[in-house]
Formats: sequence, C-alpha cells, structure tokens
Amino acid sequence: MRGYLTIEQVHMDFDTPKGTFKALDDVTLNIDKGEFVSLIGHSGCGKSTVLNIVAGLLVSTRGSVLLDGAEVNEPGPERAVVFQNHSLLPWLTAYQNVELAVKQVFKKSMSKKEMDEWIKHNLHLVHMDHAMHKRPGEISGGMKQRVGIARALAMKPKVLLMDEPFGALDALTRAHLQDSVMEIQAELNNTVIMITHDVDEAVLLSDRIVMMTNGPAATVGEILEIDLPRPRHRLELADNAQYNHYRAEVLRFLHERHSKPDAA
Repeated sequence: MRGYLTIEQVHMDFDTPKGTFKALDDVTLNIDKGEFVSLIGHSGCGKSTVLNIVAGLLVSTRGSVLLDGAEVNEPGPERAVVFQNHSLLPWLTAYQNVELAVKQVFKKSMSKKEMDEWIKHNLHLVHMDHAMHKRPGEISGGMKQRVGIARALAMKPKVLLMDEPFGALDALTRAHLQDSVMEIQAELNNTVIMITHDVDEAVLLSDRIVMMTNGPAATVGEILEIDLPRPRHRLELADNAQYNHYRAEVLRFLHERHSKPDAA
C-alpha cells in the first residue's frame, strides 16, 4: 500500500576513481501524511543520500520517489530542507531571509500585505518575533536555526526534511528547539523526515524510527513504531518504561547488530 510519500526500491550508485560505490541498495519506505519519521544509523549508512534523493538534490540510479502521486526528480518548494548549518544569508535580517523564500514561492499568489503577515506568522511559530530585524551575526546559533526552520515552513512544504538540524547546538538549546518542533508539528500536522544520530531525540520526536544498516549497500534494517501519546514531555518520559524500551531497541540495533568493526 502506497503512502503519501513513497520511496520505492531506491538504489544509489556513485562513480569513483576506484569503481562504482553502491551507497543504497533497495530502500523502500512508505510515509503517511502528517507522520514524523526519523532516519538513524552509523555515519556512512546512507541517511543523507536518502534525504537528498527525496529533496530532489540527487536522482537515484534505480527506483522512484513519489510525493502525493507526483514523481520527485528535481528540487521543489513542496520539499523544504533544514540543514545542520542554518545557511542564512549573513547580510539579510531574519525577516529578510524568510522573505526571500516566500517571494520565491508566492510572488504571484500573495499580496505584499499577505506576504508580510505570513513571514511574521512563521517567525512567531519559532519564537523569533523579537529578533526579526537582526542579522545572523547578531543572534545565537539556536536562533539562527529557528530562522532556518521558519524559512522552510514559510514555503508551505508538503514535506519538511531535516538533516541533523540540532547537531551543532548545545544540549539546552537543542532541547528548546526539539520542543518547538513538536509544538509546530502538532499545530501544522506537517510531514517530517529527520536525520539524527541522537537516540533520545529520535524516540522523543518520532512516530516511527527507520534504522539503516551500515554502508556500503545500506538499506532499511528495522522500523520501530513509537506508540507514545502526544504531547510528549521529556521529563515525564525519562522514567517511562515504554520510552526506555524503545530507546533500548534502537541502541540494540545500532550497537549489537550494526556496530562498526572497530567499535566492538
């Protein structure tokens, strides 16, 4: 049965000076509308390759990606990406960075007033109203990442793709942003695919965790359904037996079945 987003029998080969490198081997995944899915696995297991294929930044060697019935083969605003590095233009304010994306997508369909309201609305969603006229050099790393998320959301994407969006942040900032992402998803019911190395983050945020096998020729190893009620609160979950069971399942997969040879 096909989902809202279908990754079907995707293979990815790269030509290298030493010959063909098989990055992905037969990756198949169905994701429902409004679902939050995390991809987790060791470095080099193809997580970013999968995300880049869904984003249209890479075209798979074989297989297909369908979003809401349409084939994905190039980048498009219906698939917005938030990278670990915020990628903001340093000479523009937070407001102007979001405005750039909004103009790109909605120039013909929104009036100036509607655009202004929409930009402010998205900055409000990530709690950045107070700093909308500051440039990236004047705000913290966590605030920059909030603006990056606002910019992605402002494109009204069908799917939000997040490549380790909190990886470079300190623990407290990371926790605040995780909470913000959960709040935003509860409000917008948007479909999210997130790459993470953080097991606790994956369990806290996800509806399902897709665990990738080690590369080369990486594929989907196991898929873990996270049946925890929402809204979720990290402090309450710390002593939750089910939460800790899920956490242990992911760790078991990563460390027992798919640890690197030198990590044994």
